[in-house]
Amino acid sequence: MDRNSIIGLVLIGALIFGYSVYMQPSPEELKAQQQRKDSTEQVQRAANAAAPATAPKAADTLGAVADSGMVMTDSARIIVEKEKWGEFYAAASGTDSLITLENPNVKITLSSKGGIMKSVILKEYKTWDGRPVELIGTDSSEFNLTFSAGNRIINTANLYFNTTKTNNAVSLKAYAGEGKYLEYLYTLPADGYLVNFNIKTVGLNDVIAANATYLNLDWKNQLVRQEKSLENERTASTVYYRFADEEVDYLSETSDEKESLKTKVKWISFKQHFFNIALIADQSFDSPVVETYTNKESTTSVKTMTASLALPFNHQQDQNYGMRFYLGPNHYQTLKSIDELGLEKLIPLGWGIFGWVNRFLVIPTFNYLNSFNWSYGIIILLLTILVRIVILPFTFGSFKSQAKMKVLQPEMQELNEKYGDDPMKKQQETMNLYRKAGVNPLGGCIPGLLQLPVMIAMFRFFPSSIELRQQQFLWAHDLSTYDSILDLPFNIPFYGDHVSLFTLLMTVSTLIYTKMNMQMTAATNPSMKWMMYLMPIMFLGFFNSYSAGLSYYYFLSNVFGFGQQYIFKAFTNEEEIHRKIQENKKKPVKKSSFQQRLEQMAKERGANSPKKR
Repeated sequence: MDRNSIIGLVLIGALIFGYSVYMQPSPEELKAQQQRKDSTEQVQRAANAAAPATAPKAADTLGAVADSGMVMTDSARIIVEKEKWGEFYAAASGTDSLITLENPNVKITLSSKGGIMKSVILKEYKTWDGRPVELIGTDSSEFNLTFSAGNRIINTANLYFNTTKTNNAVSLKAYAGEGKYLEYLYTLPADGYLVNFNIKTVGLNDVIAANATYLNLDWKNQLVRQEKSLENERTASTVYYRFADEEVDYLSETSDEKESLKTKVKWISFKQHFFNIALIADQSFDSPVVETYTNKESTTSVKTMTASLALPFNHQQDQNYGMRFYLGPNHYQTLKSIDELGLEKLIPLGWGIFGWVNRFLVIPTFNYLNSFNWSYGIIILLLTILVRIVILPFTFGSFKSQAKMKVLQPEMQELNEKYGDDPMKKQQETMNLYRKAGVNPLGGCIPGLLQLPVMIAMFRFFPSSIELRQQQFLWAHDLSTYDSILDLPFNIPFYGDHVSLFTLLMTVSTLIYTKMNMQMTAATNPSMKWMMYLMPIMFLGFFNSYSAGLSYYYFLSNVFGFGQQYIFKAFTNEEEIHRKIQENKKKPVKKSSFQQRLEQMAKERGANSPKKR
């Protein structure tokens, strides 16, 4: 090992050590994790102790009554319920009643059993097959608190709450004696998708076990299919969360995953392709555990998502946990308007410069065009024209560079024939030719690279735009998903079981556009030619099941590219370009340091090579 290798290993070791130190949880986080662990273990111990002691006694009492042929009296039933449920015995039985909250955007049905949202329907949206969009279904959701009371485990999913509705608010209370209760309070504003949600404990400081430091909140929801392409919907659905430091992260979209976050979290979202359910804390949640699961055999279930949260319990007379639910669409402006919480990051607009292009260029332009209430096919057409105008200088610069390279092609061919056996000398003479002619060999690549952020930004923008959802244009019934003109009775690997016409048009136009560019550059590398033609065909299978709006945009962009090429060609005189290049050759030019190094390397190579006899 030389000195550089040792230095490199030392630096790598230092980086690894520094990263491990930086990622260690703080003492406060360790304390919170330990408290939660102690609380969970305490609940489990209470459950283990209660199982053999409580249940058999209740069963023995019921069995004794049955054997004697007597009818159980109310007092005897109360004794049994008290033995099983402790102070919450009054809430252990009742009738499940439903109560509704509603505004122009959302309809929420609450259940007195468990105090949960039994159903949530978005009134402005329909599924791909015409059903109401139901974010929470009757049997698809769980939301309950678990805590220990004495030697009993209380799960609110089994309790019956007393309900009271006042205007747009519903109070649900599970009593544990006089003046002691657990309350869920739901408040729905006059419009919008936010629901204020409060959990209150009143007088439970001596009911909940003295060593309990947390109430465990378990949240689970099975996301139901809303879109035409179940596969695309699954790859766009996962659990998102925002840390206290405002960083937003998420679980894998393509595989099932479980993660313990081990720090404070501001909000957690069960995100689908175009909709999401987010639980937002007024303060924060401590060290949640989140998980996704996919039942690939199901044709109606997208994913099942769970979150296990901890609510600190300080044994005060009254405690309140303020939260909000967001139950609505993944619409950029709607999410961005919610208290600067970063919920708009649920929409995958791309990282870095690609996201900036979408946020500061594409979305404002799209919204402005959308304000005229035109067809979305027309809006995409106008957006394509505007984008082409913006990148016109880069496109023209690329064309001009390609025209110069085409004019130089005969001279470059001569250099290839003359120095074919000496790559270094050929490279040196080629650079001399470029320098004398005043041609930048990267002139055609740089403008193309500058256009790349716009192209990739559009790739992220169209499939994520809920505005295109179920919007019809020409033969496409929904621009947010694929446009099938023919459903196949079989599945073609890497292609699918349908034929998307916009994807075919995009592919054909891309091949024609590629051929035009190849003619301009007069490329001589056969393998490069095949690669350039093969790429659009490979993308055919990928785009066949993708957003029709995206394929339509790329098709239009290619068509306008044809027009620009013909206009540029009409105003380009190759003879004049050749004349200017010949004039540039006569001018003295200063050698760059790079060129000087190339020449020096060529000289050294020539000096060291064996002389011919």
